[in-house]
This record gives sequence, structure tokens and C-alpha cells, in this order.
Amino acid sequence: MSDAKPVIVSLLPHGDLAEHIATAIGGRADLRGRDFDDVATHLQALFASGRPIIGIAAAGILIRTLAPLLGNKRSEPPVLAVAPDGSAVVPLLGGHRGANALARQIAGILGTEAALTTAGDVALGVALDEPPEGWRLDNPEDAKPVMAALLAGQRGQLSGDAPWLTPLAEQGAVDVLPADADAPVVLSVAGTPPLIYRRRAFALGVGCARGCPPDELIALVGQSLAEAGIAAGEIAAVHSIDLKTDEAAIHALARYLGVPARFHPAARLEQEAPRLANPSDVVFAEVGCHGVAEGAALAAAGPEGTLDMPKCKSVNATCAAARIGAGGTEGSPRGHLAVIGIGPGQAAWRTPEATRLIAEADELVGYGFYIDLLGPVARGRMRRDFALGEEEARCRYALEAAGEGRRVALICSGDGGIYAMGALVMELLDRDAAAGGVSDAARRVALTHVPGISALQAASARAGALLGHDFCAISLSDLLTPREAIVKRLHAAAAGDFVIAFYNPVSRRRRTLLAEAREILLAHRPADTPVLLAQSLGRPEERLTLRRLDALDVDEVDMMTIVLVGASTSRRIPSGDIDAGAGGSWIYTPRGYAKRIDGDQT
Repeated sequence: MSDAKPVIVSLLPHGDLAEHIATAIGGRADLRGRDFDDVATHLQALFASGRPIIGIAAAGILIRTLAPLLGNKRSEPPVLAVAPDGSAVVPLLGGHRGANALARQIAGILGTEAALTTAGDVALGVALDEPPEGWRLDNPEDAKPVMAALLAGQRGQLSGDAPWLTPLAEQGAVDVLPADADAPVVLSVAGTPPLIYRRRAFALGVGCARGCPPDELIALVGQSLAEAGIAAGEIAAVHSIDLKTDEAAIHALARYLGVPARFHPAARLEQEAPRLANPSDVVFAEVGCHGVAEGAALAAAGPEGTLDMPKCKSVNATCAAARIGAGGTEGSPRGHLAVIGIGPGQAAWRTPEATRLIAEADELVGYGFYIDLLGPVARGRMRRDFALGEEEARCRYALEAAGEGRRVALICSGDGGIYAMGALVMELLDRDAAAGGVSDAARRVALTHVPGISALQAASARAGALLGHDFCAISLSDLLTPREAIVKRLHAAAAGDFVIAFYNPVSRRRRTLLAEAREILLAHRPADTPVLLAQSLGRPEERLTLRRLDALDVDEVDMMTIVLVGASTSRRIPSGDIDAGAGGSWIYTPRGYAKRIDGDQT
């Protein structure tokens, strides 16, 4: 089963049922009610992010919505349909990836039966390709022929201790053979490859020099495990010190083994110093604990764990393995910060990547109005709102929250890298501590910048193609840029005959620079140059106004407006559709194709 928390989505007003299920299974009822206005986008984002989905809805709705994404049953998350009255629980997808087990759990909570349809679960009471948490099947591709043979009446043999496979013995489908307690569990049927199940019994601790080649660490671990008689399938997770949260080799190793990577502070690893087989004063002087690989393995294994594979090392890496007991420390994952441009606001203009990362996030951070623009997607989510003027505070908070091991989405309107938080996030990472930078933990987070539709793109597209030739963008806010620099750029853009997009054209306090820009531009281009005022793009209150440059009135512009001024070559043409373009007209800037065509004809 996926380790992501299930999301309970009610497409009808059955919030109480969704909350009841969410509370009972540790999931999240984040969307419910009739105002769920973008069901397909949200469900597809949840599915793409690997979140188990429990839909309180008709099964057909879920199937039709997710159908375009189906393709690989081995990677799809569980998807279940629950009847609005709680009378039925039907696993639709991912039956052997946790859906069947989740259906049984929910059915028990609701006092009903799970409608299982997978042959193994129905006939034998177990899915051979779905070992429970803490187990791994070495060869899942061979589960289907073994299951088919058992269903056809062939008798198999089961060796090893695997309580979850007891239904096979109880039904007389297999003979149980004695086996060593530490041996893998083997299920065999004549004529088919044996299935090999391994208990994820070991925590793997690793350490490495900065920039260690991934192949070196992977090779060291493979050789060391083989010499210790430990199979790769017995590893539950890769553990290390939190100073290595961003070490590429460790994450490459975790991917290679198909297990999570988890990290621990030096103080926690130092608690294991009395149990280390190879304590090192040199390591203590460098990182604050007497052993990274052994300490991490023992911390994860718990006080009852045993160090079965002491430290092994190569030139740049170390590894150790401890058998897991009770009371171990899980450790923290590497945090992730996604700087997400959501476009002007409407969900249809949001990229699939943005939608997916918003769905994956543990916490949403941003200017409260921008988070509100997400609509139902933000309902019930952990969020941290900041006011206008708190840009540095919100970026700092987002980085530090991710530094604690969370997945954080920093929500920006338009594109996060255009007059938004993307550059400020990078600046905070670039500053040293004395200059007000962020913590070392924040510097080690995984960072993703997700592009969005910028206001200048949306405005031009709504009105035609004003950005059809060279253009530039200038912010008229002098809060961060000296006024003299802005005026210099205005003269240069005017002389260069660029189409210009003015961001932050006015505020309650700033009312003069836009008028000054108009006068500067009038000295270089015709008075009838088209000017587009685009307000609240992509939102219900959207308004497009087309003006001549000499008639541009500052009082028509507010903080939600972007102003696009054409070049001397920009044109205005009538629109046959009064609702198209701006003011019954389209505006565009020719690229020069007519001239090239004329030249080709001569």
C-alpha cells in the first residue's frame, strides 16, 4: 500500500461520512460538497501524485475521470468507491497495491462488506502480489502464474513464517514446510517460478563524502550486503545523518533499492555511541557523532535492534546494517519546496505539474488571496497565510518548513519566477547566515520551480497577439527598485520600440509613474498606439479595456491590472464577435512575415 495518506473526496454533500472515514483511517477529507467545481482536475492530480483516493460517489464517475491516466497497474494508487449511504465499498483500481486491504478496513468501520473482485482475494483470501507492509516480493512478475495454478487446483508448498499467507494453508491450497526463522518465505507450485518473500528486517545506515559517486555507494552496499548474507529485499529504508539530506548518492541508493531515504540529527546518532562497533573521534569532530553509518542503522533499528553488519567502507562511503527491533527512530524524509505559479487564478490555466504538486503538498504557503484562488483544492488543507508586504517572511517560512522534512507548496499568481517569489527564494538560499540567510536544513531541501501562465501572456492572448514581436516587462513599483532606474528603463524601452508590459502599475500610494511612462512613450510612438488594460484575468470579474496611448487614464488602473502598451507597429483590427478581443477589436504586433513573403516573391 502507498505510504501517502488517503484522500476522501465526496462529490455530494456527505461531509460527515468523509470525515468519519478520514478520522478512522488517518486520511484527509479535503474536498466535499456540491461546490467541488473542478472534480476531474483534482482527482487526476491526486491519482498522478500517488495518493490513495476514496471517492464517495458513483463508481462510474471515478472510472471515467481517471481513465485517461490508466496504463500501469503496478504503479497506480488505490482507488475506491464508497456508496453515499455507506452501504458498499468497492475497490476499483490498485486492488493489489492496497485497495483491497483498504476496502476491508473501511467496510469494517462502516459495518458492511467490501465488494472484492480480484480472483485471489475472493477464492483464496490473499493477494500473492500484495505482501503487507514490512514485506517484499522479489519477483512480482511471477505472482500471476502461481495464482493461476493455485486457482486451477494445483497444490503448492509454503516454507517460512508468513502469517499473512495462512489462508492458503487453511484452505488446503499449500503444504507448510519447516524453514529457518531467518530464511525467506518461499511459495512454490510445480511448473511455475517460486515466489520469494522477504521480511524487511534491516535498517541500512550509510555515510559518504560530499559528492560521492552514486555508483561507488551502490557498489559498496551491494558487496557488503552479499558478504553479510543480507538480501537487498530485506532492507526497509536507507538512513543517514541529516547533514546528508541533499546528498545525491544516498538518494540514488534509495531509488536503486526501492526504499525511502530517512535522515537523523547528529544528536540522535550520538545516543547510539555506546553500541557502535567502530566509533571514531575523527567523525565526531567533523559531524558531531561518533559514527554515521552504524549510528543511523542502530537509531532506526531501535534499542532492541542488533548491528548485524558493522561498518564497511570504500574510498568515499561507509555502510552498516542493523536488524530492526522495537522502538526505532523513523527519521525524516528530505523536505521539498515547490514554488508554484498558478497563473491568473482559474484552474483550467494551471499546469498539470502545478496541480499535482499542490495535491502532494503537506502545507500550502502564500499570500492568502492567492491560496484562496485555488478554490476547493485548498479546503481543509494545512496552510500558512501571509499578507502583502510579507514576501520575505513567507519565502523564509516555506524554506524552513521544508527543511523540517515537509512537502511545501509556495503559491504564486502568474509565474513564480516573474515578479514573484521564485527569485526571493533563490536570494535567501544565496545569502550567508550573517546576511540573513536561511538555516542549513533549509538549504538542503529539494527545490522545484513550476512555471505558470504570466499575466502578460494571458492579457495578450485574451486580446489577440500583442506580444507577437519583441517585448519587455517593467515593474513600476519603486518599493524595491529605485525610481531613477525605472525611468531609465522606460526611456530605453521606448527608444527600442518594444511592446511593454507594465507590472505593478499603480497602488494607493504610487500614482505618478504610469502617467510619466505614458509621456515618455508618446515621444517615441504614435498617439493612437493601442493600450490594453487587463484586470483580474481568468477570474469572474475579468475586464479588458482598450485605449489609445494618449487617452491612457491612470484612474482606470488598479492593483489588479496589468497594462500592455503596443509598439509603433502594433495594429488594431475589428472583431466580428463583439465578445472577442477587447472593446470589439483584436490587437496584435506583426512579426514581419508580410515583408518576408514580398521578398520571396521578387
